Amino acid sequence: MVLVFKDLEVEGFEKVVEVKDSTCGLHAIIAIHNTTLGPALGGTRFYPYKQFSDALFDVTRLAKGMTDKAAISEVGLGGAKSVVIVTPENKTPALLRSLAQAVDSLEGLYTCAPDYGCTVEDIDVIHSETKYVVGGVYEHGSGDPGPFTAWGTLRGMEATLKKLFGSESFDNKVVAIQGLGSVGFRIAEHLFWRGAKLIVADPCLDKVQQAQQRFGAQVVALEDILKVQCDILAPCALGGIIHPQTIAAMNCKAVVGCANNQLLSDMDAKRLKDRDILYAPDFVVNAGGLINVSFEIDEKGYQAPDAKRKVDRIYDLLLQIYDVAEENDCSTLAAVRSMIDYRLKHGIGKRETPVCWHGVPAQMAGNVHE
Repeated sequence: MVLVFKDLEVEGFEKVVEVKDSTCGLHAIIAIHNTTLGPALGGTRFYPYKQFSDALFDVTRLAKGMTDKAAISEVGLGGAKSVVIVTPENKTPALLRSLAQAVDSLEGLYTCAPDYGCTVEDIDVIHSETKYVVGGVYEHGSGDPGPFTAWGTLRGMEATLKKLFGSESFDNKVVAIQGLGSVGFRIAEHLFWRGAKLIVADPCLDKVQQAQQRFGAQVVALEDILKVQCDILAPCALGGIIHPQTIAAMNCKAVVGCANNQLLSDMDAKRLKDRDILYAPDFVVNAGGLINVSFEIDEKGYQAPDAKRKVDRIYDLLLQIYDVAEENDCSTLAAVRSMIDYRLKHGIGKRETPVCWHGVPAQMAGNVHE
């Protein structure tokens, strides 16, 4: 195992490094955006990017989003992300261990976590080589963050209903869910038991059939889900799906979903406002997973009840954002960004206690730096 590091200059970032290991096919990028409020934490994404530039664009955009998410959630952490350019069949234990040693070489500047293509089982392999990881099922681990992401999204929906209708009840409310992955399906289940009427779309036939059978969900084609008449549209799949063309066709009162980077551009938040569609900023709504894993590195170790209580605060935070946007006649994204800028400028939410990584000592091989 021979790691080769190459520093990349990216404006506005504290550190971006390309990592390669020819012995196992590792090709990764670790992007650390901002550590003003604490050491950086962010998910590790495994994806077969066609070009290196695509991977660099994705990791930097996601890392910036983690800074926003961490700041607004007051978890005392900074924003970062890592991506690995790999096909699923080439994601081997050797590659995972090599990535782990690359993370370990940063000595706590970056802590990795599950993300797209990265399972809790992968995290356990990574944990065998470094303590700078969260979200596994090892001792002191917080496990799959999906249930907490789903719960936070539900609390965001309740806050949105409260703002729109004066009540957080889902009775006779219609929610359209785009994407029934592990989090999207959990959200559908929560909504079913709260009396919501569901409309769903997903490329996986088994998933939509399960939702139809278990929740009485109406199934529509993927190309139609953003257009259906509903109270809440919940993007729970890929990002970049909200843009001028889709906004013009929307027939919803609000957008509240767990997908990352739902807006193709920041201007789309203003376009939603102009159409009188209430937008819940995605990095606020889907912060439950981050909040959950952040408790894993507390001094006393992971405590699930503490994590849930903090995830519940998404409800009040979102109502505050809605009020700020209304008072300033601006988009909800502009409102939350102003709050984030203020917190970063004045160090609000800065970590006051040391991070404690509960785990095995790192086992590193030799590194070669360019």
